[in-house]
Amino acid sequence: MAILSTPRLLLRDWTDEPVDLTRLFDIYSRPEIARWLGATSGLPLTDPAQAADRLASWRRRHADHGDRYGTWAIEVRDTGVVVGTAMLKPLPGRDEKILTDDIEVGWHLHPDAWGNGYATEAAEALLDREFATGTPLVHAVVAPGNTASTAVARRLGMTHVGRRTDWYGGEELETFVRHRFA
Repeated sequence: MAILSTPRLLLRDWTDEPVDLTRLFDIYSRPEIARWLGATSGLPLTDPAQAADRLASWRRRHADHGDRYGTWAIEVRDTGVVVGTAMLKPLPGRDEKILTDDIEVGWHLHPDAWGNGYATEAAEALLDREFATGTPLVHAVVAPGNTASTAVARRLGMTHVGRRTDWYGGEELETFVRHRFA
């Protein structure tokens, strides 16, 4: 079931169906993805069974959020192919077990899907929906050197506010913000 749709995409829950778990493993086992997701991310995945564990951890993380926050599959409407993940969630603090009041929008796309605007389209839909709830500000955090994600943040109209160490265990991250009335 889609939680959100755009002209080209469906954002939906990842399932524990073999096709989804295979795709999840394919995305998160890739060094070109894992290199940007931090030392504490547990990536890259090295065994296909880890995909089910990753999905279970996302479900636990978002169990109390309903559909407002989550980690969703990005599916292309015309093909049914999952091209990546979009997320909207409270940022974990320096102690990663404690969530902050800061909201993050994020994306991880399979390399085969890079350059098609899917990350921007999915994230824009999540931002619009979140701002409609009254949230005044949403963050995107990007590993230094990740020029592709920096470009997505800029296409979303987000403003770079420098490097911060407030989240994800104190990791230094390029921080972008977008205000509701931007």
